[in-house]
Amino acid sequence: MPTETGIETHLKDATQLSEAVWAVLAERVSGDWLVRAAYRLNKPAQNELMIVMAKPVVDTWLCGALSGGHSRSSSAPQEGKLKVGRLFAYPIPGTSQLVLVGADDQTTNAQRIWKLTASLLAGRSTSPNQPFLPDLQSGLAFDLPLALEKVLGVFVQAVNCQGAWLAIRRGESLDIQAEWDVPKAKGVSLLIDSNPLLRRVNRSLSDVTITRGQPNWDNLPYGTLKSGTHIWVCLPLVIGQRLIGVVALWRQREFTLAEWGQLRELAARVPPSVDVVVTFSEMAGHLRRLALLNDFVLTISSAQNLDQISRRMFGLLARAFNTELIAFFLRSSDGRILRDYRLLDGKMNVVSVALAGHSIQPFLSKGGHARLVVDTIAEGFIPIHKDARSMLIVPLKYRGEAIGVLIIESLRAEAFNQYDEHLMVVITSHLAGLIEYTRLREEAEGRARSLSLIHEVVQQVIGLNDKSEVAAITAELVAQYFKFEFAAIFLFDQDRKFSIQGIGGSHAETVKRALVGEEFVVDGGVTGHVSRTGESILINDTKRDKLYKPLKGWEARSEICVALKDGESILGIIDVESREQNAFTGNDLIAMESLAGILAAVISSANQYQILQETNRQLRVIEIELNARMEAQRSAENRLIQAAKLAAVGEMAAGIAHELNNPLTTVTGFSELILEELPEGTPQHTDLEMVLREARRASDVVRRLLDFSRQGEQVRAQADLNGVVDDVVALTRHLVQTNGVKLIVDLDESLPWISIDHNQMKQVLLNLIHNALHAMPNGGELRVRTTCANRDERSWVVMSVSDTGVGISPADQGRVFEPFFTTKGGSGGTGLGLSVTYGIVTDHGGMIELSSEPNNGSTFGVWLPI
Repeated sequence: MPTETGIETHLKDATQLSEAVWAVLAERVSGDWLVRAAYRLNKPAQNELMIVMAKPVVDTWLCGALSGGHSRSSSAPQEGKLKVGRLFAYPIPGTSQLVLVGADDQTTNAQRIWKLTASLLAGRSTSPNQPFLPDLQSGLAFDLPLALEKVLGVFVQAVNCQGAWLAIRRGESLDIQAEWDVPKAKGVSLLIDSNPLLRRVNRSLSDVTITRGQPNWDNLPYGTLKSGTHIWVCLPLVIGQRLIGVVALWRQREFTLAEWGQLRELAARVPPSVDVVVTFSEMAGHLRRLALLNDFVLTISSAQNLDQISRRMFGLLARAFNTELIAFFLRSSDGRILRDYRLLDGKMNVVSVALAGHSIQPFLSKGGHARLVVDTIAEGFIPIHKDARSMLIVPLKYRGEAIGVLIIESLRAEAFNQYDEHLMVVITSHLAGLIEYTRLREEAEGRARSLSLIHEVVQQVIGLNDKSEVAAITAELVAQYFKFEFAAIFLFDQDRKFSIQGIGGSHAETVKRALVGEEFVVDGGVTGHVSRTGESILINDTKRDKLYKPLKGWEARSEICVALKDGESILGIIDVESREQNAFTGNDLIAMESLAGILAAVISSANQYQILQETNRQLRVIEIELNARMEAQRSAENRLIQAAKLAAVGEMAAGIAHELNNPLTTVTGFSELILEELPEGTPQHTDLEMVLREARRASDVVRRLLDFSRQGEQVRAQADLNGVVDDVVALTRHLVQTNGVKLIVDLDESLPWISIDHNQMKQVLLNLIHNALHAMPNGGELRVRTTCANRDERSWVVMSVSDTGVGISPADQGRVFEPFFTTKGGSGGTGLGLSVTYGIVTDHGGMIELSSEPNNGSTFGVWLPI
């Protein structure tokens, strides 16, 4: 093959002659396309081209060009850095390489130039009838995947095919380690005895050919066959009488006799070289594993903590056994918690889970020993990682007791042997001692830190009687000592409901905002479970725990929650959280439980003190209530005195009315008779009219006295109070206008009917309107309003009369409903109007209220029950 400089020269000359945009030499290696040389295509564009070639559709198209030996063209992606209309592929005979040309179009002459260039790049390739083999004894022996790719490439170049794969035997299975145009096949493990075709090849050690329509066509081993595929061939690779592997090929048409000869000749010549490479690879693997002990001493022993130990151990094991399916389980000192160490996406992931009921619990018993699982499916063993086919399980024993379990798994069956098992037993015996020493040191440091915290808390909270203050100080100290992102203490209140009493940490404000409108202690969550059962909980991956319920605006990845208990009574909880996964250890849980015990005693004492304080407060409340009742009693006595006054005035008014009524009747009667005889205009007629008028006024006073003394016959009926207002407003509208007063009527049309005496309610409203007009001698505004209201757990209809007059002084407001009390001075008021009004309203089971300010008017509100 020419050198890279020579290749670039060929690409440059051909590009200029064919007027192409750019050209590259690409090679398919281990299922990927690599750019070996390029002209007019910079590095970013080359990277983009390799991404395009890696797409399944493009990969199949390019493989078809290689296997068919013919040039092809296809439209190029319109976006990106390639900037061409079409892609042209020109395979290089006898290799896994092709020339890929980018151009908007290619003439026939241009295509001939590129075919000639591909032939020149092929160099002195052997004839298809004399296939060559790669030199597997050279540097390829150090790279098993690349060597097997080269071997499979020889078969593919010897005969055109749609797809192919090469599998190496591992025990009773065949592992596909090289593929052609079937990327998903690589790494698949096929059990020989479970497939009739592979079973036939293993027994006969001869090739097997199946064509479409034959009985075993549906039993073909792994292969993505197209609808046009017609024939499938499996060629055994044999050393002596031992099957070491197979090569499978398929295509659309039958193989010719010459092609059969080439394939069988290759199948006979390849096995020794393949066996040497496989053996060399296995020996190298054993040497790498032997070096694991030395690496363990140099690398793992210098680790400072458990996380470093596990991370370095996983790296060594992954390189030694060529697998990342590794799990490490470490039991806590108290035997309750199991630390689960895994590699996920190249990162160490640690989760704390309960030991009880875990699948690895039997391996932690005193009789637990190493276990080699050759095939999980055949042995019915459930692996730790999904789809793992073989396992190596080794307990870590320290002084005869299992403190943990190390598990290595592989997707291949029979990936481990007895030698690997013995090697891992030696490694884990040393590892157990190192882990136990490191753990004891970490636990001692953690306990010292916990004791410092507890000492600090005791110093600051002992003697405090306010449990909220105790909780607040403790939460701040916990967050400070352990650098927790969030620490909170929740206590039960008198109604057995939780309230947050102390909060601290760098994210305390974030959680406070998240708690607005939400409950932190949820029945189905971690806090609810702890507050109900009193059991402590440690979670190092909340996404895997069903109890964890995130808040809107705050989601933690690790959480510790412990209960504050006074005997069997739960006083509250301590909850600490972090946004980092695996933020807490078993030591942190022990520290929180120790702190909870001390804090519960302090809070219990504070509760007793607060109970005493509450008793004193209740006594003060009772004293205030007693004073209020005494005041209410005095008010009731005053109302009784007022009623007694009204009763006395009523009796007196009845007597006066009877005494005055007859003389007044005589005076008015004779005055009317005399007036009829006297001619109008005479002085006597005018004087007599004044006598008649004054007599009638006196009769008016007598009538009012009678109305006040006896209400007369009451006629109660369901009526609309709005109707009463309409009637009275019609009667008084002229009087209102002549006094220069603006009348505003605001009635609630949805007012319910109530039981009232229609005439008495008219009297009430007339009295209130007359009083309002007298209060506004210079005019003003009079408002009559009706509405509904609730008061004292009852429903009422309210009628109010408001004026903008002179108002009533505070000293007079308490006496306006007393009989004969008037503020009208010499204007002729009797002082009976509001007394009569008061009596009518109270007789209806209602009440009347006054609201007034001097010079700002007055409002009388009449409340009538519905």
